[in-house]
Amino acid sequence: MAQYNFTLEEELVKALFMSGGETEGLKEVLGCMLDQLLDARADDMCGASRYEQSEDRIDYRNGYRDRSLVTRIGKIEIQMPRLRGQSLLTGGLFESYRRSEQALMAGIAEMVVKGVSTRKINDIAQTLFGASISKSQVSRICQMLDPMVEAFRKRPLDEWIPFVIVDAMYLKVRDDNRVLSKAFYIAIGINTQGKREVLGFMLADTENKEQYAELFKSMKKRGLSRVDYVVSDAHTGLVEAVKEVFVGASWQRCQTHFSRNMLDATPKKFWPEVKAMLQEIYTAKDLKTARARKDESMEFLLLNAPKAASLLDEAFDDIVAVLSLPMAYRKTLRTSNSIERLIQEARRRERPLRIFPSEGSVLRILGMVLYDEHEKWAAGKRYFEMTAYYDHISSCILDSAAETHGKDAA
Repeated sequence: MAQYNFTLEEELVKALFMSGGETEGLKEVLGCMLDQLLDARADDMCGASRYEQSEDRIDYRNGYRDRSLVTRIGKIEIQMPRLRGQSLLTGGLFESYRRSEQALMAGIAEMVVKGVSTRKINDIAQTLFGASISKSQVSRICQMLDPMVEAFRKRPLDEWIPFVIVDAMYLKVRDDNRVLSKAFYIAIGINTQGKREVLGFMLADTENKEQYAELFKSMKKRGLSRVDYVVSDAHTGLVEAVKEVFVGASWQRCQTHFSRNMLDATPKKFWPEVKAMLQEIYTAKDLKTARARKDESMEFLLLNAPKAASLLDEAFDDIVAVLSLPMAYRKTLRTSNSIERLIQEARRRERPLRIFPSEGSVLRILGMVLYDEHEKWAAGKRYFEMTAYYDHISSCILDSAAETHGKDAA
C-alpha cells in the first residue's frame, strides 16, 4: 500500500496563511492534498509507483486530466491521474461526490422547471459553492430530463378514457436564428377511475386539423380506443379531427368561449340581457327545457343582435351536448376551464424565458411541467365519482335495446 507523502509543507503553509480571501488558502491546501491522495491511489491501482519497474504492475499511467470539484468552500481545481485500463472515479470518495453532483444537477433542473431564471440559479451557485453556472451549462444539465419526458409522452394509455379536454397555446421559439410563434397542443383526460391525467402533448408550426389529428392518432397508437366526450373551443380543425379520429364521441363546445363569441356579436348595451339568456340555457335541467329557453331568446336577439341570433341557432346543439350527462358532471364538463388552469401553469413557467431557445427546450421544460401536474393528479383525490356515469351508460344501453326491440316488434 502506497503511503501519502506530503512533501509540500512550505507551499501548503504559504497557501493557507498568505493567500488572499477567507477560503482561497483552504482551497489550495485541499487541492494539494487531493492531488497527492490521487497520486497515491493511482500507485495502488497500478501496483507500482510512477516509472517503477515491477513484476507486480497491473496497469500504467496515461498522463493527467484537469478536473474541477465543487465543494462547500468553492470550486477546487485538481489534476486527475489517468490510467490505461482503470478509472480513479469508481468507488470511494468520488462515488460519493458523483452522487452529490447528480443531486446538484437534479436540483438545478428542478429549479428550471419551477421557473427560476438562469441568472438566479447562477447567484445561488455563487453563494453556496463559489462557482458560476452559464446558460449553456444549465441547458446541458436540463438535458438529463429528456429521457423522463420522452417516456412520459410515449407511455401506454388506458383503452377507455370517458372524457377528453383539448386546447393549444402559442409560444415564441427560436428556430434557425428566427423567432417564430408555434402551437403547443395539450390533451388531458378523466379516466375510468375518475382521475385526471395528461394524455398527450406536441409542438407544431400551426394549429390545424392535420396537427390535431396527429396528436389524437398518437394517443390511439398508445392504446386509447374509446372516448365518449371531447370538450374544446370551436377551432374548426380541432372539431374536424375529433370527428375523424374519435368516431362516435360527442363534442361539447366550451360555453365560456361561446359566451365571448356571443358578446362579440352583440352591441355592448345588450350584454346583460344576453348573459342572462345564455345562463338560463346553460343551467337548463334537460335538452327540452334548454331548447325552449333558446326559442324564447331568439325573438330578442333577432331584433337587437341578429349576428348573435344566427350564432346561437347554429351552435345550440354543440353548447348543450353536456345536458345528456348526469347533473354531477355538467358544471365541470361544460367548459374547458380545467385545461385552461393547466395552461396558466405552463404560462407561469414560460414567462421568465419569453423565448424558448429551441423546440427541444419546449418539450423538455413544459413536458416536465405537465409531468409534475400529472403526478399530483395521480396522487390526489378523484376528480369525479364515476358511479353515476356508469349507471347513466347502463340506462342508455337498456333504453336503446328497448327501443330497438319495439321497432322490431312493430
